[in-house]
Amino acid sequence: MLATNLPVSPKMQDESELEPNSGNWSWWPSWRPTSMSLLKSAEAKILACIQNEVWSRFVTLPNQNRIWTLTVTNRTARRPSDQASQTPLVMVHGFGGGVGLWIRNLDSLSRSRPVYAFDLLGFGRSSRPAFPTDASLAEEQFVSSIEQWRQTVGLEHMILLGHSLGGYLATSYSIQYPERVSHLILVDPWGFPERPKPQPEESSSQGSEVKRPGPPRWVKAVASVVTLFNPLAIIRAAGPWGPGLVNRFRPDFKSKFEDLFDDNTMTEYLYHCNAQTPSGEVGFRAMSESLGWAKRPMVQRVNLLPPSLPVSMLYGARSWVDSSTGKHVAQIRGQSPTRVMLIDDASHHVYADQPEEFSRVVENICNTVD
Repeated sequence: MLATNLPVSPKMQDESELEPNSGNWSWWPSWRPTSMSLLKSAEAKILACIQNEVWSRFVTLPNQNRIWTLTVTNRTARRPSDQASQTPLVMVHGFGGGVGLWIRNLDSLSRSRPVYAFDLLGFGRSSRPAFPTDASLAEEQFVSSIEQWRQTVGLEHMILLGHSLGGYLATSYSIQYPERVSHLILVDPWGFPERPKPQPEESSSQGSEVKRPGPPRWVKAVASVVTLFNPLAIIRAAGPWGPGLVNRFRPDFKSKFEDLFDDNTMTEYLYHCNAQTPSGEVGFRAMSESLGWAKRPMVQRVNLLPPSLPVSMLYGARSWVDSSTGKHVAQIRGQSPTRVMLIDDASHHVYADQPEEFSRVVENICNTVD
C-alpha cells in the first residue's frame, strides 16, 4: 500500500507525474518492447508485496534530474516517533538493478527504522542524463547525485548500504561526505581489487586456497562487449527478443523470487530496467576496464575513509566476487572498525539468496548505531 498522508514538497513529486526525461536517444529501434510505463507496471507488481507503509516519489535534484525513491516505515510501530528518531538505512542497488530487487528485505529491515531505497541516476526509473567518458568524472556524477538526493530528502545522517556497483559508489560517497555516514555496509562490492598482473603458468597455482566460482555467464557476456559497446547494448539491440535474452542469461532471478512470483515478473522488471535509454551504464563503462575491473580500484582509496567510520563487508560464500579483498581492506584500515562476514549458501545477490540471514545481519549492524 502506498502512503498518501505524507507531505510532498516541491522537490518531491508524486509518482503520478510524467516520467523522467529520457534524453536524446530516440534513435533506438522503436520495435524494442519496453517503455517507462511498462517498467512502472512491472515495479508496481513487485512493490505490492510490501506489507509496511511505502511512500514512493521522484526526488528532484537542483539540476532537475530526478531520483526515483522509496521510503518504507513500520506500519505496526507502537510509537512512529520512536522509529523516526532512529538513523535511517539507505540502500543502493548494483549495476543494472533498481529498488524492486530489495523486495525480500524491505519489510524486515524497516521494522525498527526508516528504510530508503532509490534508483541510481541513470538506472531504473530515475533520470537518464549523459555521463562523461572519463572514469573520475563519471564517478563524481554518481556521487554528486547521491549527495544532492540526501540534501533534498533532508537526511542528516544515514547508515549507507551498497551492493556491487552500489558498494563502490557508497564507499566513494563516504570518502567525500564522511560526516553523513554513521556506518558503511558493503555487500559483495564491485571495483575494489586491483587488476592482477599476468603471471607465468608455473606460478599460477593457488596452492591450498579455496577456489571460488568463476563469473557467471551473464558477467562473461557483459565483459566480452564492455570495451566496444555499452554493457547491455545487446538487450536493446535484440528488440522483441530482448526479454528472452534476459530469461536465458538470468534464469536465477526467477528462482530467487519464486516464492513471491510464479511467473517472469522479476526478469521482466530487469528487462525493462535495462532496455531503457543507456545512461548509468555509460557511466559504469567509463569506470570499468576489460573483464569488469575498475579503472580506479577502491582498495587504493579506502585509507581515505575516516578511521572512526565503522565498515562492514558482507560476501556471499558462493559469490564470484573474491572476499579476500575484504580482508585486505581490513588490513589497510588497521585498528579502524572493519568487519568481514560471509553469508553461507549465497552467491553475488546475497540479499535475495539468503534474505532472512542477510536482513538479520544487516539489522544487527544497524542496531549498533543507535
